[in-house]
Amino acid sequence: MVTPVQDELAVTRDAFRSLMSSHPSGVAVITTADAEGTPYGFTCTALCSVSLDPPQLLVCAGNNGSTLPVLAARGAFTVNLLHSAGRRAAEAFAGPAAERFRTVPWRPAPATGLPALIQDAHATAECRVARLIPAGDHTIVIGEVLGIRTHPAADEAPLLYGMRRYATWPA
Repeated sequence: MVTPVQDELAVTRDAFRSLMSSHPSGVAVITTADAEGTPYGFTCTALCSVSLDPPQLLVCAGNNGSTLPVLAARGAFTVNLLHSAGRRAAEAFAGPAAERFRTVPWRPAPATGLPALIQDAHATAECRVARLIPAGDHTIVIGEVLGIRTHPAADEAPLLYGMRRYATWPA
């Protein structure tokens, strides 16, 4: 027997936030730039692979943030996978700080010229937007991976976030 699904949601925002915080994720900073070259970015734990052929990944971007409209207009973004010493970047890009690109070192990535956080990331993936899918208060951004680079700190353990705190992958 199949149980019918209720029409009304019985789950509160706080309950859902608590559920998802109990599931640790890797931490990335998603970056892009507008037509004038002004960089934008946000911290992201909603990231996963989608396809090997072609290589695609997805990130979820908040609809109310300043980065999503720029990313959509630019049609490209960089995924910066943070290592254990990249917590400062994660924290800088988690809030509405206007000076985040002045406090975290970056350089233009080779394929797109978009910000790569090479001191705080163990790897970066440059992506072209393949699809934007509205999903509640976020938008799912599917990106075709154009290039991948590892950085000198590639041997650093990945930075994780869960239980509302940062941690490092165990050695």
